[in-house]
Amino acid sequence: MAQNLQTAGQLRPIDLARGHGLSTQAIRNYEEAGILPAAARTPAGYRTYAPLHARALGAFLALVPGHGHPTATSIMRAVNEGEVDEAFRLIDESHAQLLEDRRTLQAVESALRGLTPTVPTVPTASTGPATAATATTASEPSGAGGTFIGPLAGELGIRPATLRKWERAGLVRPRRDPLTGYRVYDAADVRDARLAHQLRRGGYSLERIAPLTAQVRAAGGLEPLEAALGDWRARLSARARAMLTGAAELEAYLRERG
Repeated sequence: MAQNLQTAGQLRPIDLARGHGLSTQAIRNYEEAGILPAAARTPAGYRTYAPLHARALGAFLALVPGHGHPTATSIMRAVNEGEVDEAFRLIDESHAQLLEDRRTLQAVESALRGLTPTVPTVPTASTGPATAATATTASEPSGAGGTFIGPLAGELGIRPATLRKWERAGLVRPRRDPLTGYRVYDAADVRDARLAHQLRRGGYSLERIAPLTAQVRAAGGLEPLEAALGDWRARLSARARAMLTGAAELEAYLRERG
């Protein structure tokens, strides 16, 4: 029966499934989801597919790596329902998102290039607190090295209130001086503040900066983050190429649909 069906240009679910390492249930699920056009039925009620269905399956599987499963499903459903313009709109949205992701990566890379290594301030006999009286001055924190909110705000050209706002958003996490109660920004805090400042200048909201700052902290600094940025860049390139492959397969499917 299988040979007769294939000779007649008809395919069973298993015929479609085998070529892509799928199960026959997956083929049925794809049809029910609208990814594949509706199958014909034999007099006994069995599904039969045509080469057009094989082309549709190939187009869908090619679209998934670049657009993701939900969007690829919506694209194929729109095509099969005759809403080709809707399919093109969904594709445009994916390209727009890819462009936005690429711009975000470029902004982060630019921000990192704008940062200079921060060397912690270690109190000495001339710069650090020598007595309880000098420890309570507003120019030097007590104990470990660091800087207060005023000098840091001045270095960045912003108001101290801005640094306090960034702290509430989780972008910086200064400790408190045990004697004065003032905020003390150590080397990591200064780095985070500079990164936030660069990204804010690039138009990024605090909500978008917070996860990036968290990545820098989790990586242990800027150098380990370079590897993550390289992986990010590679993923964007792979996604862009996958979109080209998906577009070629979808165009072939559209031509075959006529």
